[in-house]
Amino acid sequence: MCGRFTLRRADRLRIDRIDTYEFLQSPPRYNIAPTQKVWGVTETEDGERSLSLFQWGLIPSWSNTPVGVINARAESIETKPSFKEAFKRRRCLIPADGFYEWEKLGKATQPYYFQMKDGAPFSFAGIWDEWRFNGSSIASCAIVTTTANEVLATIHNRMPVILSAAGEATWLRNNTKASDLHDLLLPSWDSQMEGFPVSQRVNSAQEDGPDLTECVEHGEGLKQRMLF
Repeated sequence: MCGRFTLRRADRLRIDRIDTYEFLQSPPRYNIAPTQKVWGVTETEDGERSLSLFQWGLIPSWSNTPVGVINARAESIETKPSFKEAFKRRRCLIPADGFYEWEKLGKATQPYYFQMKDGAPFSFAGIWDEWRFNGSSIASCAIVTTTANEVLATIHNRMPVILSAAGEATWLRNNTKASDLHDLLLPSWDSQMEGFPVSQRVNSAQEDGPDLTECVEHGEGLKQRMLF
């Protein structure tokens, strides 16, 4: 799964229209957590890309309660009721430049940070929906996950789908065939990615700051505790 990620810079994104000026004033984020607001890029039928805020945790439009799911498995995204319509009609890019995963060590866990070796930003494959109730609405999204590549496999068996620039265009295009979309939902970037242990402080969603992405000695400050 993907339960935390970072967005320190997003200068590679091609955006034609920005729906909110918040983006221009957003500080770097080092510990983005579920239920928080995240940026998502969508594309209109005429190919115009826009940037909007979504709540991380997809709530299907037909849901009775505003309870979201943060990840959509690539293997079932086309058939699972919560995701299949969004996969078909409401795909988005979720800008990021790194993400966290946790290694199980008995009853304890060691957080790791994964990024491109050159620190370059990238996009996760995402889907979105809008939930409405009593005149209010929540636009929400989920990150698509797939099997882990060799860089992550020793730590966790899942990873977020990371798209190339060409893959981003294919993912956003409204008339892309389902078979072409599935071709994108594969592990990638083995040779370009790196991962290393980081501070236990990332376990708390209240923590934020560049030191969360700094390498530490494996097992440093390790405690047997759950994420909160």
